[in-house]
Amino acid sequence: MTRIIFILIALFYSSLISAQKDNKVDFNKDWQFQKGDSTKVFSNNSDWRNIKLPHDWSIEGPFNSKWASGTGFLPGGIGWYKKTFSISNYKPENTYAIYFDGVYKNSEVWINGHLLGKRPNGFIPFQYDLTPYLKTNNNEILVKADHTEFADSRYYSGSGIYRNVYLLQQEPVHFAQWGVFFTTPEVSAEKGKAKVAVEIKNQTDEIIKSTIKADLLDKNGNTVATSEKPLSLRPKKQNYIELDFEVKNPNLWSPENPNLYDLKVSIQKDDQDIVDTWTEKVGFRSFRFDANKGFFLNAKNMLIKGICIHHDAGALGAAVPEAVWRERLETLKEMGANAIRMSHYPHQDYIYNLADEIGFLVQDEAFDEWEYGKNKWITGWNVGAPGNDGSHEDFSEWGVRDVQDMIRRNRNHTSIIMWSIGNEIDYPNDPYSHPVLDEGRNPQIYGKGYNPDNPPASQLGKLANELVNAAKMFDTTREVTAALAGVTMSNHTIYPQVLDIVGYNYQEYRYEEDHKAFPKRIIYGSENGDALEAWLAVTENDYIPSQFLWTAFDFIGEAREWPNRSSGAGVLDLAGKPKADFYFRQSLWSDKPMIYLGVTDSESNVNLRRNIQPDWKGTTGETKWVTAYSNTDEIELFLNGKSLGRKQAEYIPGKMVYWEVPYKKGKLEAKGYKDGLQVASFELNTPRGLKNMEITTNRKTYSNNKDIIIIDLLLTDKNGTRITNKDIEISFEVEGTAQVLALESGNRDSHESYQSNKRNTFEGRLRAYIQASETNGGDIKIKISSEDLGIEKITVHKI
Repeated sequence: MTRIIFILIALFYSSLISAQKDNKVDFNKDWQFQKGDSTKVFSNNSDWRNIKLPHDWSIEGPFNSKWASGTGFLPGGIGWYKKTFSISNYKPENTYAIYFDGVYKNSEVWINGHLLGKRPNGFIPFQYDLTPYLKTNNNEILVKADHTEFADSRYYSGSGIYRNVYLLQQEPVHFAQWGVFFTTPEVSAEKGKAKVAVEIKNQTDEIIKSTIKADLLDKNGNTVATSEKPLSLRPKKQNYIELDFEVKNPNLWSPENPNLYDLKVSIQKDDQDIVDTWTEKVGFRSFRFDANKGFFLNAKNMLIKGICIHHDAGALGAAVPEAVWRERLETLKEMGANAIRMSHYPHQDYIYNLADEIGFLVQDEAFDEWEYGKNKWITGWNVGAPGNDGSHEDFSEWGVRDVQDMIRRNRNHTSIIMWSIGNEIDYPNDPYSHPVLDEGRNPQIYGKGYNPDNPPASQLGKLANELVNAAKMFDTTREVTAALAGVTMSNHTIYPQVLDIVGYNYQEYRYEEDHKAFPKRIIYGSENGDALEAWLAVTENDYIPSQFLWTAFDFIGEAREWPNRSSGAGVLDLAGKPKADFYFRQSLWSDKPMIYLGVTDSESNVNLRRNIQPDWKGTTGETKWVTAYSNTDEIELFLNGKSLGRKQAEYIPGKMVYWEVPYKKGKLEAKGYKDGLQVASFELNTPRGLKNMEITTNRKTYSNNKDIIIIDLLLTDKNGTRITNKDIEISFEVEGTAQVLALESGNRDSHESYQSNKRNTFEGRLRAYIQASETNGGDIKIKISSEDLGIEKITVHKI
């Protein structure tokens, strides 16, 4: 026991030393929150409740039709956050700062009664210097987030301090904010040249002689390159230096092999004290776009199989733990995706780390609107009168800084291959317009034809040029792009010309004619529908490198009329569970042999891939249409062991692979063959009565509060066949130092509280997110119960 205690103490102090060495510590604990616009917050009223960040108050609801469909019929308002803290070993000569990864929105921050500043954009990280106002003990941070304009977005934004917060504790000599920039000006299989640009602040009144050193370590901790230079740091200035080194035979990064290195940069004073250290994951890769041949990564031509994501995760709203997004991205990887688009704003800090680690090419995006507001649907998508509140209100003052801060924060991420300055800013008549809208083909248009009262489309090029130049001030190693919706209109402006590469949203029909009209223009699919034809537009045209499918997951917002409150555009549902289209996409994008069976009630549904269900049930003799998605050569269908025929696994636009089958209860099975050998199979069985709760969890042990326990529940018959037509209420009770974060069924029309410990299943499924507390707890015991099926218990052990 004594030895165990000694080890724990050693680990504790080791973690403190590590945190202090990196000068950046987690500041998410011990906050308080209250909702409402009241000056009482400055007088320490009793309405505060204890919370841990990240926190999204909108997801707490309740859902109500008086709010906006665009943001999922969830409330906005004003929220206040407070934290009282003391700094251990406080040194007045040091620098202390607070870093917010994002606060939605119009945040204002006070320290000990002093206003530090305001940041309107809720998706942009920002940092404030606390040093002049700190006390030795009992400091108070106060944060106000103003989301009064609740219908300010076309999708769910969340509200409050919904991302990570960090406290920076630095010596008078330290790295500037985002002050290390790693680039790889020359990369091949034989050699990788790297440059490290470093910005350093010297807050003292003296010239400080120092040595700046950069080390690059491989995944085994071996140093593969080192560079150092002396630098005399000017007082009260920001100092700059560049370090160069070369790595022989670098392990190149790619989606298939996401090889990363550890970059460690240090500032060492001549008296041998290391005063600041910067650590970050970096990688070597080369890439380029070609107007005729598409995209090349590490000198190899490849297709970008991309998918768009929003930042919410159903029940968790916008305050999503990293472990949940890890599972989500790994599922997309399993589907065959190799790229993600951060639509339509910068996302949580850790998602970029996961993209580097798991292996995704990334398009990072800054805005969904510029100087004018887009339509924000309130009653329902394309229903009723829209509103026009939004981020455009602060664009003229903050737009350039917002895009630059996005780039500076993320530019060391190996995964990022392009910066997008905007999504569908040129949506016809929403708000820009042009006379060409009275002619030609415009599949996306709000209203009819040219509207001379709207702002002219010519303004787009001017604003785009300003943003492109602002972006290139801080990174010239990646292309700057935008996702265009009104290409017909934008082609009559300089907007596409000022971009390095031009994204087309749902404009596949324009690829060929625009490639001929603008042969030097690099065109790529920046947002695309799920039709087979949209993918064939990539595979059949060498000059089109990508598709970014809309969208990965169902998301809150962009809803139809009440009671619907979420978009169903995802290939996975709100709980991250695959739909039938997930497997269709997997059959197109994945090389791993697979097959999937679905059933529907008409030939047209089969060919449109609509209402495809994983069920084999019906009335004897009733005609069923059975479809199969597979990347094998051939598919053979069996009913109760009898072959119903073998077919080529080939898709034709407007016609999928299917069989007309008179229903008979039993087992429906598909087998996939490649080169004559069976390589995949899938079966559906006729369900019997509801009998069991099949429970699976992502982990049997946990070590800390970052280890999110995900429990999936499936209703089955006695043979393990899923029951989809008898949903029941399930309750979760937790014993131990843990809590139920939220329950998600995937039902886009449900208005049940996400904070309740009970919820109805949907089509036989339910997911629970359990989080351990900050305290050192023991085993977590979870009791899952229903009136229909009794009680099941699972235990997650503490290690």
